[in-house]
Amino acid sequence: MAVVEVKVPDIGDFKDVEVIEVLVKAGDQIAVDQSLVTVESDKASMEIPSSAAGVVKALRVKLGDKVNEGSVLLELDAAGAADAPPAAEAPSTPAVPAAAEPAQPEASPPVALPPAAVGVGFASEPRHHTPPTAALPVHEPAATTALLPHASPSVRKLARELGVPLAEVKGSGSKGRITAEDVQAFVKAVMSGQTVTQAAAEAGVGAGKGAASLGGLALLPWPKVDFAKFGPVSSQPLSRIKKLSGPNLARNWAMIPHVTQFDEADITELEEFRKSSNERMAKQGVKLTMLAFVMKACVTVLKQMPAFNSSLDESGENLILKDYIHLGFAADTPQGLVVPVLKDVDKKGLAQIAKEMGELAATAREGKLKPSDMQGATFTISSLGGVGGTAFTPIINAPEVAILGLSKSQIKPVWDGAAFQPRLMLPLSLSYDHRVIDGAMAARFTTVLGELLADLRRVLI
Repeated sequence: MAVVEVKVPDIGDFKDVEVIEVLVKAGDQIAVDQSLVTVESDKASMEIPSSAAGVVKALRVKLGDKVNEGSVLLELDAAGAADAPPAAEAPSTPAVPAAAEPAQPEASPPVALPPAAVGVGFASEPRHHTPPTAALPVHEPAATTALLPHASPSVRKLARELGVPLAEVKGSGSKGRITAEDVQAFVKAVMSGQTVTQAAAEAGVGAGKGAASLGGLALLPWPKVDFAKFGPVSSQPLSRIKKLSGPNLARNWAMIPHVTQFDEADITELEEFRKSSNERMAKQGVKLTMLAFVMKACVTVLKQMPAFNSSLDESGENLILKDYIHLGFAADTPQGLVVPVLKDVDKKGLAQIAKEMGELAATAREGKLKPSDMQGATFTISSLGGVGGTAFTPIINAPEVAILGLSKSQIKPVWDGAAFQPRLMLPLSLSYDHRVIDGAMAARFTTVLGELLADLRRVLI
């Protein structure tokens, strides 16, 4: 029996990277270049492949371990390689099957990721559309139904969040392994009209020649323009966050019937209270922001109107009401917008909300958010108050059913019954899913929220 130690190869300048996924277990038959673990630094994540083939005799790492170049990952019985079929014919089983993970889209944010969330929603396309006269080519399945597609848990999770059928994705990795780039390429192909999914084809969902299919919608193909003929041009790749969030935003905008309710809240007294409170709390290292007050007020409104704190199930016929309130908030980072999630906001006071929100925002700017930091939001708030603007239409972060946008507050003359008074008004933009929420409900939401912000003592009643 030839026992081989498989070690971490040269991974560049990365030191003490954390093991976030273990993709094999003792007894698994693995092939050369098959992924063994996924490691993550503060800048990137990567899969470590096997340098030899054989049967896993013993694992030498576990989740959370820190490894460097030369660290031993596992012991391999190289003699067992001849006793089992290659991994390309029988994909390895991860230590924790990806299918057992809940399919939770992230963060979306106007946003984020995600960890907050990205997708195009192929899996739940309706099946009652009239077939087009000319269908797009159907993407050929890359694997038979008898075998699972060869992909890591992280790629499987990404595919679930995008609604991508992995069996129809052709892998470009070693031994036909499906990579995250393959999944993203499949999404782009469907959105650009180069292909349709098997489910869409069987349902008669497609479009005329050259059209794109998105959730059963027949869309014109993206225009192909040679911009260079009009003048000098240059090409700049999108950031990773924009590449991931783009398909999600397109899916949400195309498949959710958005309506936006615009309103204003008088925050004159609240702003004075916020400033005076910050003077008292400066020694505690806590800074109260207007967003913290809005979160606290939203908790009260969400409890009064639970439909805004719900999600539609996959059938679209049942509403899932949540007994917890996790609020996502858009955070601007050098890499792009992300949506950290503040958990159990209904159980926290203003100071704790402000403190945890500041910590999450700082972690986001450093690029150190964990996936769990961007998951589970029931309602999202996107604030542009620090930038400007009077109103906007935030895109709903599916599977949520509403999102609140905040713009820059400004002094306006408001009639008090006897004279115009200068009041500080905060613009509110509430986008909602019209399948779940009607206009009257949305108007009541912003009205109640405005009343609470005008006199936050109402939260105590």
